[in-house]
Amino acid sequence: MKLKSFNCIIGLLIIFSNSIALSEEKIDIWKNKKEVTTTLPNTENQEKQNKLIITPAETIGSLKKIEIQETSEIQSNEQKVYGIFEPANYDLNLNMWSSTKAEDFRSSLKRLNKIKLSNSSNEILEAILFSFSYPPQGMTEDEFVNIKINWLMKNDRVDLIEKFLKHNDQFKNKSKAVQHLVNYNIASGDIKKGCEKITFIDAKIKDSYLEKFKIYCLIFNDKKSEAQLLLDLLREQKQSSKFYDDKINFLLGVADKTDSKINEKNLLNFYLSSITIADFKYEPSNKTKPEIWKYLNSANLIKLEDASDKEKLKEFEQAANDNQLDKKKIFEIYRQIPFNLNTLVNAKNSFQTLNESDARALIYQKYLLSETDEKKIEYLFLLEDLFEKNNLSNIYAKFLSDRIEEIGITNLPKDYQEAALEKIITEEDIVLGKVKYNDKVLHQSKILKYYVEGENKKKAQKEIDKIFKKIIKNKKYFISAKDLALVDTLIKDGFSLPSNFKYDELIKKFDVPNNLLKLIDDDQKAFLALKIVEIIGEDEPYELDPETIYFVTNLLNKMNLVTIRNKVLNSALPLRT
Repeated sequence: MKLKSFNCIIGLLIIFSNSIALSEEKIDIWKNKKEVTTTLPNTENQEKQNKLIITPAETIGSLKKIEIQETSEIQSNEQKVYGIFEPANYDLNLNMWSSTKAEDFRSSLKRLNKIKLSNSSNEILEAILFSFSYPPQGMTEDEFVNIKINWLMKNDRVDLIEKFLKHNDQFKNKSKAVQHLVNYNIASGDIKKGCEKITFIDAKIKDSYLEKFKIYCLIFNDKKSEAQLLLDLLREQKQSSKFYDDKINFLLGVADKTDSKINEKNLLNFYLSSITIADFKYEPSNKTKPEIWKYLNSANLIKLEDASDKEKLKEFEQAANDNQLDKKKIFEIYRQIPFNLNTLVNAKNSFQTLNESDARALIYQKYLLSETDEKKIEYLFLLEDLFEKNNLSNIYAKFLSDRIEEIGITNLPKDYQEAALEKIITEEDIVLGKVKYNDKVLHQSKILKYYVEGENKKKAQKEIDKIFKKIIKNKKYFISAKDLALVDTLIKDGFSLPSNFKYDELIKKFDVPNNLLKLIDDDQKAFLALKIVEIIGEDEPYELDPETIYFVTNLLNKMNLVTIRNKVLNSALPLRT
């Protein structure tokens, strides 16, 4: 018995000592793996990053930057990228911001947010901001995606918000993007469409506002039993409120009356107030939220009960000027303001004795009563001065343009025609028009067919040979900066030019800013494109001066941003009808 006990003790000691040895061996292996991971050369990291491929177009979930496999175990640092477009579509890549400092990126966007960008500027900005990529140096993924979402919401780009939600499954503040989409449709009075957007709400989104809207949508679609189940769950989680319970119980038919107090805490609460309170009446003020203004406007709930309430009218005018209220509403109110016959007859003199809103209303009514086109345009221009005087031009600009088009420029007295023509806002600001080729001017010649119409390269080279022969032969021809922008592009795209065309000498008189050239040296593709958006700004490329067109084109050529370059060229160079 003693021997057996002794053997058991010896056996236990052997097992115990082996387990210690095994434990120490495991610790050593983990330590070795950790060293391999942390001492991986930067060049190897870069090679692995360069092999990353976007598949398929416009869809990326997440990409692994580093992956090390050892002893059947995998360690990976996973960095996600967020966007809508494939960067290769714009001659960019996933590392397009990697050489740019976060503070430079933030500062540039801050400046752009203060500018009303042209359509071309906006398109270029959207291409670089919403192409899939890693964030700039010193910026987290969360901050980067938040900047993108905030920009979309600020600019009300609901179409791109939807695309972003479709292409990016999970990201920080996803609920904020969905809520904006929902609120946009509530404010537009399109509840059905708003309810369709709740498909973006998944189990991972914990947002009481969206859950409340989802419950309302079930009631809206006559699925009250499902709504009741979700409502009970919301109450259990203590995510409901006394106001919401009251409104939903009324809509479910559980209660036969509801509180008549209007709740302005958020748009959903305000909307529920408006559909449950009998004879709903609400007077907005300058403190009313923009989305509530928009809903009131779309639901036709804005009324000025007392036309003599000048302070309220001023609030409405300011709201219309700030795009919160439909501008047509202001002119409807102007028609309601009463004036005696003598005041109307002598409107041209009597308006000066009235307060500002009444003066505008009087001249507007006088315009409506005018019988001749000459009198109409006279009062329309006078009314423009009165709006400008109080910095309310935004209310009037489109109204004036539409009225001039109704009358017709040719029907106006000649003294007014030129001034009236300048006031017309047309789609020409957006749509450039058909190209008219002019072979007497290099940058307007048929050479452009290669860029405008996608002409065969061999045929384009023949046009180049023919046009340049004419240009060089004409000793009086002046080579402009726009000509050089085209020449620079032709060289970049591999076309051959006549040897006696002195391009290198001609470009000496044009300087490209050194700070922008440095971005090329530093391989800051996306940031260079962002700076070009700043340069173009409020203008379309065809509105830029020739020297700016040249150096913008030159920079884009140097950085191989061909897609963006072609957009600039097609706006800036051709003669259009």
